[in-house]
Amino acid sequence: MATNPEIDSSPPLPGEIPVMVLPDCHLFPGCLLPLYIFEERYRKMLDHLLGSNRIFCIGNRTGEGDKDISPCSTAGLVRACVRQDDGTSHLLLLGLQRIRFTGWLQQRPFPIASIEPIVSIQGNFEQTRLLKDRVLDLFSQHGETASQLRDTLAESEDLELVADVLSYHFTRCPTLQQKLLGEANVQRRFELIIEALEKHKPSAK
Repeated sequence: MATNPEIDSSPPLPGEIPVMVLPDCHLFPGCLLPLYIFEERYRKMLDHLLGSNRIFCIGNRTGEGDKDISPCSTAGLVRACVRQDDGTSHLLLLGLQRIRFTGWLQQRPFPIASIEPIVSIQGNFEQTRLLKDRVLDLFSQHGETASQLRDTLAESEDLELVADVLSYHFTRCPTLQQKLLGEANVQRRFELIIEALEKHKPSAK
């Protein structure tokens, strides 16, 4: 598995981007999120995006209002979009870069937030690689699908991508996913994943 070349060639991250507010939904860099666009405000947002840089993000709702969302997200690029005859759309959003919300610029006709990138800290490569191996060993105990993914990820030297793929596909706790999105240190991300896996380690039969 290599770093996604489309991320490397994507448009520069703007200082403000539209936000689609959803409950318990997180996207991680290097991962793809399928979305169904049906609300009128997000149809307008999509029209705006397709005529510009195609970048927006998901805001994880934590309360009743659109401003009640978690502080961190991932800027994503509309990778593919298929419009239906009824005006709805199916699209794939490719995660590009961790971001932090710094303010809200508008709520109508669709939310737009000012953002700043979260710059990753790589830390000690060898220590992080050992944590990666530990995480993959734990995942291999969670069924055949996890074992197959382990074999694929084991070949990658992109430690950050491995952590993000695992965070996206196998950490289903929204609180943990938000914590992983806000954590700049790659080594610490692996430690958080290991802690979660140890708590839910399958019991021996």
